[in-house]
Amino acid sequence: MNTEISNSIRYIGVDDLDIDLFESQYAVPEGMSYNSYLILDEKVAVMDTSDRRKAAEWHKNLLTALEGRKPDYLVVHHMEPDHASMIAELTNEFPQLTVVLSAAALKMLNQFFEHTDFTGRTLTVKEGDTLRLGTHTLSFIAAPMVHWPEVIMSYENQEKVLFSADAFGKFGALVNETDDWACEARRYYFNICGKYGVQVQNVLRKAAGLDIRTICPLHGPILSGDLTPYINLYNTWSLYNPESEGVLIAYASIHGGTAAAAGKLAGILKEKGAPKVVVSDLSRDDMAEVIEDAFRYPRMIVCASSYDAGVFPVMHDFLFHLQIKNYQKRRVGILENGSWAPTAGKVMRSMLESMKEIEIVEPTVTIRSRMKEADLPALEALAEAIIK
Repeated sequence: MNTEISNSIRYIGVDDLDIDLFESQYAVPEGMSYNSYLILDEKVAVMDTSDRRKAAEWHKNLLTALEGRKPDYLVVHHMEPDHASMIAELTNEFPQLTVVLSAAALKMLNQFFEHTDFTGRTLTVKEGDTLRLGTHTLSFIAAPMVHWPEVIMSYENQEKVLFSADAFGKFGALVNETDDWACEARRYYFNICGKYGVQVQNVLRKAAGLDIRTICPLHGPILSGDLTPYINLYNTWSLYNPESEGVLIAYASIHGGTAAAAGKLAGILKEKGAPKVVVSDLSRDDMAEVIEDAFRYPRMIVCASSYDAGVFPVMHDFLFHLQIKNYQKRRVGILENGSWAPTAGKVMRSMLESMKEIEIVEPTVTIRSRMKEADLPALEALAEAIIK
């Protein structure tokens, strides 16, 4: 893993290889990194802290990098506990320390640290404010709702470094880092920041006016060299534009009948020349990964069994996730299954119609218990319509 920035800007973050679910919902088999940085100049600035899970290791990294010096500032870009758990401990250890944060973050301090008195120990900054450390100067950028309301970013003018908070982050510990940044960055983006495309666009416009040579996010690898691929992907994702050609088939099956229909539909799509078909079992596959694919491709077909006069719950959960993540600008087909009173299609259609710029492709296909020969023309017609 590459954590080199410069002699003056040092990485002091930690890897968490023991965590199973990030934010208690996202599977992270490759672990997670909690990134933190140190700027050494006439004044010393700590850039965020760590999750409490790795407090001792982070503290050791900090003291090693300080080399006997004492920090003057703690810059808090984001108040979420995986980055800010050590604020109270750090201010207690270094009484001269000033906590630099946004006005919205200041309001949150005592929510997380009710027994710590921060009176006279904070510096509130806003868009355009600067903090001079010596030869290094931080310029602050407001980034509300990327992905909490108090978020700020900072740009170091001397070495052209953007401290980007959660933006440009990804799942995975740095020790397990691979060359395929986009895979876990995409799953991270749509599940963490997906709802806030407009706000991400606002920040990208601000960043376009800066000479950025290095991006230091709060999760994932430090990005340097040609930053264009990363920025282009963020532009695509935050505009809700499809990234790759293909069709996602997401199915929710109780006893296998709907799964068989979804598999048959996938075969028909491939025969008709669909460049890529991804089939996901909502009962067993990682929900966050299916959400990632829903945003990645321009077309989706949802297939579900009816259940308690509604839809099988895992499909409802999937569509609910898409609603809250601002799913939009896609073509979607519907296949329902019902043994006596098919209701899944109606529920799925209603949820999809609540989303922006969703074109529901006809025909809606209804099968009864098990797919039959007589159902094939309808499957053919849906496949033809979805790739039209």
